[in-house]
Amino acid sequence: MAETARSATAAGARERLESFAQEVTAGLGHIRRRENALIYVRGLLEHGGRKSLQPTMFRLEETPARYESVQQFLADSPWEAGELVRACAERVVPEIQLAAWVVDDTGVVKDGRHSPGVKRQYSGTLGKVGNCQVTVSLHAVGLRGTVPLGWALYLPEEWAADPDRRRRAKIPEEVSFKTKPELVTELCAEAASFELATAPVLADAAYGDDSAFRTRLAALKLTYVVALRAETCVYGPETSFAPPERETKRGRPPSRPRADREPESVLALAKRLPETAWHILACRTTPSGEEVEGRFCCLRVVAAHPVRRDHEPPREEWLIIEWPLGEPAPTDYWLSNLPEDEPRERLARLARLRWAIELDYRQLKGELGLDHYEGRSYVGFHHHCALVTCAHAFLTLERLDPKVPRPA
Repeated sequence: MAETARSATAAGARERLESFAQEVTAGLGHIRRRENALIYVRGLLEHGGRKSLQPTMFRLEETPARYESVQQFLADSPWEAGELVRACAERVVPEIQLAAWVVDDTGVVKDGRHSPGVKRQYSGTLGKVGNCQVTVSLHAVGLRGTVPLGWALYLPEEWAADPDRRRRAKIPEEVSFKTKPELVTELCAEAASFELATAPVLADAAYGDDSAFRTRLAALKLTYVVALRAETCVYGPETSFAPPERETKRGRPPSRPRADREPESVLALAKRLPETAWHILACRTTPSGEEVEGRFCCLRVVAAHPVRRDHEPPREEWLIIEWPLGEPAPTDYWLSNLPEDEPRERLARLARLRWAIELDYRQLKGELGLDHYEGRSYVGFHHHCALVTCAHAFLTLERLDPKVPRPA
């Protein structure tokens, strides 16, 4: 009886997977591509060891001919990985009660030097410099789950400039060197074109301290809450800006407004604030429904770098500071272009929401084999990420569906 129930449950899951895959892979074109996508996603969802192609096909008991077909589909077939990611996002994001878009990057440890983008570079996964690839990603985070919105493999300058390595890794001609913030900006622009609501972009200080990144997000009409380092300089709330004055009739007129004081680091600003500036705000809700609070200050400032270095007009934004009682200094800082009337509790919650992505990566890597791709194809890497996204999206829908049987 129990064995029959388990078989029925497995059969039901397979049917739901086939239905979901048929829906989101419709844009892949040829029926053989859609068949191969389903097989690959099935393999990613199977319990077992590594999710690279050869052991996956072995566990699924597929034929050598099917192995060759899936290998070609993964490494060389000209389907757009972004279109599959988009289809999954447009299907699942409406189900998760969207709260934010979260930027992150992760290292994929590699041996050798032939996998696209591999070099000795810092990896957050390792917590040190190691031989690895780095991929940046954008995720929709909601109260009921998460959904990847895009992936981009970081291609170091030495890779982008090496024709032989590019040819061997099948890197398209149009792909050039871009910094990680530039790659993420492109992912945000792409996600903004989806048939979905946008949400505030959350990012750590590696992105938040890049004033050009913040400016590009604002140009895309996207809001953000991004972390800053303590050394980042701002003009405090007391600052006044006067229009630029022309000192002589010769030369170009000045383009930078004049501040009536020098900028200061966010750490220095925090230390001179009065006690009345600090408030206890709810910043996180645990899975059990418990409210977690923190001690925050939210005030309006102007970031110094865009004004002093980029000659942009002053742009007033929120500076969010967390300074727990008993700590010798603030622990975190964020900058946000959300409206002036934004509730302070929402600012605190968004600032703290980015950490949810760590759980997402744990599933994407630990369960679905995001870091198991062993091919040496640039296109294949992105195809693999898209198919991992498909598997992740299916699992999210399964978890949210009250009709789906739960394990005993």
